[in-house]
Amino acid sequence: MGLEIERKFLLKNAKWRKKVKQEIQIKQGYLNSNKKRTVRIRIADNTGFITVKGKTKQATRKEFEYEIPIEDAKELLKLCKKPIVEKTRYLIEYKKKTWEIDEFYGVNQGLVVAEIELEDENEEISIPKWIGKEVTLDARYYNSSLIENPFLKWGDNNSNE
Repeated sequence: MGLEIERKFLLKNAKWRKKVKQEIQIKQGYLNSNKKRTVRIRIADNTGFITVKGKTKQATRKEFEYEIPIEDAKELLKLCKKPIVEKTRYLIEYKKKTWEIDEFYGVNQGLVVAEIELEDENEEISIPKWIGKEVTLDARYYNSSLIENPFLKWGDNNSNE
């Protein structure tokens, strides 16, 4: 069984941009996005994926992800709830861990979130100076929530810190 243990943070500044090792263009949509489970279709660069995630408890949830043919992923995205989530994912290595910085576009333009995957919820991590407030438990920042409540509709609260 797959588990995803992930913490999410806002960013204090753009100093992280100087440390980027890789960029991935992502389009993703949701066939199902209720609180008990999500079914996501993703195209990351030129690779398709289908992912099923269980209910989040703290920073942990069940996750099952499988590569699918790119043409299937394109067709499945057409069946997904709108809007499609579009973002660039930047990978940064910091003290033997990979930080993923997601910069969103479209109706989520202006949102930038850092994520780090852990082996255990209680795992100690070193926080880079460019990391800000933790938003792990704030459901607004779940990608699946951004289709129902896009960042541009958040009003005055739509700042990264």
